[in-house]
Amino acid sequence: MPTTPTPFENLTWQKATDDESAPEYIEVAFGDDGNVYLRTNTEPDNVVVTTRVKWDAFVLGVKAGEFDHFVGL
Repeated sequence: MPTTPTPFENLTWQKATDDESAPEYIEVAFGDDGNVYLRTNTEPDNVVVTTRVKWDAFVLGVKAGEFDHFVGL
């Protein structure tokens, strides 16, 4: 019986790390629908979806150091 493709199969996933030896990392994909998709390599079927506007605000916050207090937790 043929399987139905998931809506995430046609996305181009980008590793959010340059460390080739990292056992676990986040992957990000930008959809044609304007959404941003996030998953871990260890659970690729567990996908979180957000809007591009929210993603851009998050990235600006990271660059501004708004989440630095989480480092080392």
